[in-house]
Amino acid sequence: MKYILLLLVIFKIIKRKFTKLQEAMGFQTSHSTKRIPQSNFKAKEDSIDTHENSLIRRTTLNLTDHTQTNTKFIFSEYDSWVVRHPSALNSFDWLIKAATGKRIIVFLDYDGTLSPIVNDPDRAFMSDEMRAAVYEVATSFPTAIISGRSRDKVKDFVKLNNLYYAGSHGMDIMAPSMPVRSSDSKHFDIARNTNGTEVPFQPAKEFLPAIREILRRVKNEVKEIKGAMVEDNGFCISVHFRQVQEKDYDVLEEKVKSVLEDNPQFCLTEGKKVMEIRPSIKWNKGNAVEYFLDTLGLSSCTDIVPVYIGDDRTDEDAFKVIQSREQGYPIIVSSIPRETNALYSLRDPSEVLIFLSQLAKWRKTSYSSRPLNFG
Repeated sequence: MKYILLLLVIFKIIKRKFTKLQEAMGFQTSHSTKRIPQSNFKAKEDSIDTHENSLIRRTTLNLTDHTQTNTKFIFSEYDSWVVRHPSALNSFDWLIKAATGKRIIVFLDYDGTLSPIVNDPDRAFMSDEMRAAVYEVATSFPTAIISGRSRDKVKDFVKLNNLYYAGSHGMDIMAPSMPVRSSDSKHFDIARNTNGTEVPFQPAKEFLPAIREILRRVKNEVKEIKGAMVEDNGFCISVHFRQVQEKDYDVLEEKVKSVLEDNPQFCLTEGKKVMEIRPSIKWNKGNAVEYFLDTLGLSSCTDIVPVYIGDDRTDEDAFKVIQSREQGYPIIVSSIPRETNALYSLRDPSEVLIFLSQLAKWRKTSYSSRPLNFG
């Protein structure tokens, strides 16, 4: 009982601190903090304020044997991080107020953002609730999914036709039917088939033959390593090691690197339990964001609010682009503190669902934002 009461006091302290920080930053709270009876502790609230750090420290030490968790570290590190990257849910009203009268464009990562991270990448399914929320958002705002997956694969997961898709970290884009200009204002044509239909924009198309050969060699090299999975993502190759034993990781990495020794035009990057082989060209998710804005005719507009939600290192390039424009909201999905170029945060896909649902609901009930014609 003693430990439960102490935990309640700690929760109250942390909650009150966070509320004060939010108010100091101009955020509104939706409810008031209830007081916990202090009779059992024989102390007034101001006494708790004076000794709260030592109380947390003592409680942490007392509970370490029971929880096997460094509670003080988790509280202080994450709370400090959230101060620098405020919750997009807690900040929602403020964000929407700042976007009133402007045009919102939504960019979404897939794995870890719309779907949970799973051991088997072929089973990274999004929920029906998330699909419905994405559909509603895409009905109200121009929306694109930019994923490391192949474009066809992520489209098969999402199963929606009212938005745009970019696969292979933006190296395979199906863009809107509009004139295209690069970021340096040079015009280039959208490739079309002889029947007039669009084909994807693929800046790394010349690398496809080499990618096919590398894929064959990587599969052959790692086939004996238990748990290793090789995924063909079109213009990049993903080697998943989430189910690989730790003792085998170094061997796996060496085998993958050995394949690239003869292919200097490719690079190796690492994400969440995955190594990725990609062409060494200056093209990433940030370039994909710029491409979409260009094709939508919005690149030079000052009345737009790009919203990008993603959870991986590869999303950082998109966060940088939005920050450089000094307009828009880069939002990272993470339940742990980490270095990021994002300005706001959401804990996990469940909070992404709530955020998207609130965004769609706001659009339906508001007439202040101008809808954008999809063409």
